Amino acid sequence: MKLHHLRNATLVIETEKHVILVDPMLGKRKTIPPFTIFRYKPKRNPLVALPKNSREILSRVTHCLITHLHPDHIDKAGEVFLRRKSVPVICSAKDEKALLQRGLSVIQTLEYWEPQKFLDGKITGIPAIHGYGFIAKLMGNVMGFHIELEDQKSIYISSDTVFTEHVEKVLTQFKPDISIVACGTARLDFGQPLLMRMDDILKFTTLAPGKVFANHLEALNHCPTTRLQLKNELSDHGLLSKTVVPNDGECIEY
Repeated sequence: MKLHHLRNATLVIETEKHVILVDPMLGKRKTIPPFTIFRYKPKRNPLVALPKNSREILSRVTHCLITHLHPDHIDKAGEVFLRRKSVPVICSAKDEKALLQRGLSVIQTLEYWEPQKFLDGKITGIPAIHGYGFIAKLMGNVMGFHIELEDQKSIYISSDTVFTEHVEKVLTQFKPDISIVACGTARLDFGQPLLMRMDDILKFTTLAPGKVFANHLEALNHCPTTRLQLKNELSDHGLLSKTVVPNDGECIEY
């Protein structure tokens, strides 16, 4: 199995049989307005371009998973790509109507905690709480995924979430081989962080039974945590060896 990290939360899971795109934010730099104006510099998003190897990787995509509808997870360019290629989409049942209205080919929808057949294995939708306190309600519904494909390592895509009992349940009971966690500590101009604070990232990494794959870094103007800061914290707590903090365009083989 290969995990291709493209940018932010956009990644591709590649096996010999399947090439699964996750959360396609595929637009050029500066095509999305700033997510914060006062707390951090009001730069347009994404802050960085897609890596040069993205086109070749995307040309092989067979399916797409969408965790939620925020533009840093599916933007206009991502929608165009999915429509032009008629890529089959798998998503939360709560997002089906909106994605169908955008002209996407939704072939499977999920409810929380109800496993379904998926390709040659199974998939389970996992609740994700997108922020601490009241801000989570404004962020809407989000779904993580636990994926088990035939003869492959199991993967937990936690998506945009803080650390919750749901996250802990997956890590301790499902015991994924690979756990993907959003580490940018995103914040708007008001409210608490939208993603895990560093102490919760460290808790997540400690509890994860297998390898941890860190993403949602250095691509958006409301995500202050850098790769170097994350690596330093992981190193200080003896967790760096079990964690991958990939650069854009990097491929990790498991």
